[in-house]
Amino acid sequence: MRRSYACVLAAGAVVAMMVALAPQSFAKTVKECDAEYSANKAAIKGSGQKKADFVAACRAGTETIPGGAAASTPAAPAPAQAPAAAGGAVKTVSQCDAEYAANKAAIQGSGQKKKDFVAACRAGTETIPAGAPAQAAPKPNVAPAPAPTTATAPAPRTKPAATATNSGGFASDAQAKARCPSDTVVWVNTKSGVYHFAGTHNYGTTKQGTYMCEADAKSAGDRAAENEKHP
Repeated sequence: MRRSYACVLAAGAVVAMMVALAPQSFAKTVKECDAEYSANKAAIKGSGQKKADFVAACRAGTETIPGGAAASTPAAPAPAQAPAAAGGAVKTVSQCDAEYAANKAAIQGSGQKKKDFVAACRAGTETIPAGAPAQAAPKPNVAPAPAPTTATAPAPRTKPAATATNSGGFASDAQAKARCPSDTVVWVNTKSGVYHFAGTHNYGTTKQGTYMCEADAKSAGDRAAENEKHP
């Protein structure tokens, strides 16, 4: 009986030794525990616990998060925010469209597409190619001023040459007046046979005519113009 009891004790001691010597099975990997520490770093450090101690407890499954926070996997990183434009304000699509339009030639010349430029502009990272000239405002269409026209003065009306076809006709009224200083000198239209007095519109202006003394004109069968008053 005593011998059997001693055998049982010996067997138990062997099992306990084997358990002690067997490699320990950990609940979590080092990587998982590092992530858990990083996710709760501020709280763990605030409690005075060192990282090595926390990781060891985490691997054994006995870690505690200060303040009763449950063990958690690290939160997924927040999506990167597009950097704000200069001055802290993100540009609108309309503003970026206007900026593209003002530098269109230079941007296209650099091989950059409009959508890529606008996306960079919205993020505040757009670049205008060096040396891009400022776009001048288009000039309004102004109709050219008409060339100044120089008014051509009408050619002076030449006085028709007086003919002396009629008997007693003269080339000038002075010659006729010399013939008859006491008579009235008239201009005879030799084509119509009508004579005109000095100061009237037709005096000395018809295409054909001559200066005569009125008495000689009457003798030649000529008559005075009906709408003219005798001087």
